[in-house]
Formats: sequence, C-alpha cells, structure tokens
Amino acid sequence: MDLLLWRHAEAFELEPGGDDLQRALTPKGERQARRMAAWLNRHMSAGTRVLCSPARRTRQTADALGRDFRVLPALAPDAEPEALLQTANWPDARTPVLIVGHQPTLGMTAALLLTGSAEPWPLRKGALIWLRRRERDGQAQTMLHGVVGPDLV
Repeated sequence: MDLLLWRHAEAFELEPGGDDLQRALTPKGERQARRMAAWLNRHMSAGTRVLCSPARRTRQTADALGRDFRVLPALAPDAEPEALLQTANWPDARTPVLIVGHQPTLGMTAALLLTGSAEPWPLRKGALIWLRRRERDGQAQTMLHGVVGPDLV
C-alpha cells in the first residue's frame, strides 16, 4: 500500500479571533498547490483515494488535483497519527491513499511508520511524503518512497 501525506500549501496567518478552519491559501500557496498537484497527477495512480481535512486551506490544496476527494473530520488540525492511519486503513487499504492534512500530524505519522516513534518531523508547506508498505522475505516493511517539496517540481 502507498500512503501519501501532503501538507496543505501556504495559507494566510490566523487573524486574532479568526477561525483556523477558514484560513485560505495565499496566492503563493495556490501556485504551490497547482505545481504539486500537476506532479502528483503524473506520478500517482488514477485509483488513488484522496482524503482531506475539513480546513479550507486543505480543501483548496486538494482542489488543485482536479479529482474527487472526501472531507473527513478525523483529519482536522491536531489529529493524532493513529486516527490518520485508521482513516487511511493503513496498512490494509487495497488502493493508494493520499491524505491532505496538517503539521505536526503528517510528520508525526511518517516518523511513527518509519521509526516506531511519533516524533514531530518537520514538513514544509505544500510538501509531500510518500510511504510504501511492502513485504520482503516474509517481513512487512514501510519504506520512504520519496519526499518532494513544491519548489522541486
């Protein structure tokens, strides 16, 4: 199974008294989302299931893909890595899963899968961590397939 963890692109700062879930992408964030979406559409399978946080900035990031996606409250800011993995049906999903979400959850999820400890690994805005689960010599392995930032595509 492939699990792709895509952090939302750059968003406006939270205004005093504002609603964090309503923060929108900046013009730079819109460009980041389009560039990364174009790269993803060239590299991930057509059958990839796309799951998204309910935050406006993540929905705008996912919109750049031009694919259907599901908005799930379990992926909201400050979600726990275990909730993200359960939502993705890791490692048992039959198709690849792309999660459009937030820090620190995405970095912690990657750290948990690769090291066994949910450390707060940094992930830049608009960047992607691509993980792959495979079996080698009878052993299940999670491997880092790639890390890509919007400035590299």
